[in-house]
Amino acid sequence: MYAILDIETTGGQFNEEGITEIAIYKFDGHEVVDQFISLVNPEIPIQPFVVKLTGINNEMLRSAPKFFEVAKRIIEMTNDCVIVAHNASFDYRILRTEFRRLGYDFEARTLCTVELSKKLLPEQPSHSLGKLVRALGIPMADRHRASGDALATVKLFKILLEKDLEKEIVKDFIKLEIEKGIAPKLLDIISNLPAKTGTYYIHNEKGNLIYIGKSLNIKKRVNQHFTGTTTKCKKIQAEVFTVTYDETGSELIALLKESEEIKINKPIHNRAQRKSIFQLALYAEKDEKGYLNLKLQKADGRKKEITSFTSLQEGKNALFRITTTYHLCQKLTGLYVSKTNCFQYTIKECDGACIGQITPEEYNTRVQGFIDKNSFENQNMVLIDKGRTINERSAILIENGIYRGYAFYDLNCQIHNIEILKNIIIPMQNNRDTKNIIQSHVRKSKTLKIINF
Repeated sequence: MYAILDIETTGGQFNEEGITEIAIYKFDGHEVVDQFISLVNPEIPIQPFVVKLTGINNEMLRSAPKFFEVAKRIIEMTNDCVIVAHNASFDYRILRTEFRRLGYDFEARTLCTVELSKKLLPEQPSHSLGKLVRALGIPMADRHRASGDALATVKLFKILLEKDLEKEIVKDFIKLEIEKGIAPKLLDIISNLPAKTGTYYIHNEKGNLIYIGKSLNIKKRVNQHFTGTTTKCKKIQAEVFTVTYDETGSELIALLKESEEIKINKPIHNRAQRKSIFQLALYAEKDEKGYLNLKLQKADGRKKEITSFTSLQEGKNALFRITTTYHLCQKLTGLYVSKTNCFQYTIKECDGACIGQITPEEYNTRVQGFIDKNSFENQNMVLIDKGRTINERSAILIENGIYRGYAFYDLNCQIHNIEILKNIIIPMQNNRDTKNIIQSHVRKSKTLKIINF
């Protein structure tokens, strides 16, 4: 659990400042589960420049609770939490100073979103909260007030968690849990998981990732790992300490995250998934008469493929759909699964596409229409899909035919302003797997919306 907070002070000499306002949002890594916001009477005057900056004046604080009156609630909100703040060293120092005046030694782990943003958003020219939220299209109200700044920090922290593909933030948090000596049981782990779409991460007692998966129902899938009898399931059951997860809402983003993060983190029980799952590829080759033939063959990285498939049956089904949709002759398509085996399929109706009924130029135009429709080469587009909540959407950016990454957004300015979109995008590798995951999903999905730019 994280306690994301912001503190406004009176200003003045170092370690002599008083708190004028505090806001704390308890965040479980996915959503805010509790909050505390209060003005505080510091019992000392506020510096004039601070009054001008925050709008908080001495008159407003006259009837506000003193720090000792809110101290218990602050401890309740931060107990067993990692404190997260923008410039955390300042807020943590102020809290420790106030508690020290009460004779209490306040201690907590801290995370600074300034330092995290420098690491995970190195391209940003400024890491001040105001400039970051503008660059990322994060809505912000009540700037320089505790609640407004703390809520903006929550939204920034959610983006930073997504950007942390190596899961260092989560691993550090798990190590803190391990230090407490609490080992949750398998049933306890499952009970805390959502029955929603996303990726899940199985960690051992050192906090290391041992397995990454994706599912339309995270709770159900993890339960299958914990009740399975295969060798891999038994190893996972023996080694698991905890399971974390990222909701995606979108199955496509879950697939892309799983593929990317397995390659980055190399979990010990994902060995088979480190290799490409797309073993068959579709190619276009001209025959001796000048007709473009569509051929399904074992994937060959030296040849330019149109799209790929995970199985022979998937490829066969796709070829039949393609020939029907684009009125192609199935005599000119084949399923080549090895150098020695060739399977040819014919149909009774050729829609006037048989050799002799149509010229190579006319026929090849139909084939090229299919290729253009299924290739991202040199295209600029955004694929819009479901988000994690009812008000949110997800976006996948393809620029000049290259997959750049994904983002979640809830404002039109974030999707229609390409510079803001690039800032909030979680960058991903563009490789054969990601290309084929996207192409496969576009073929199947009925809800995906495509915006060309």
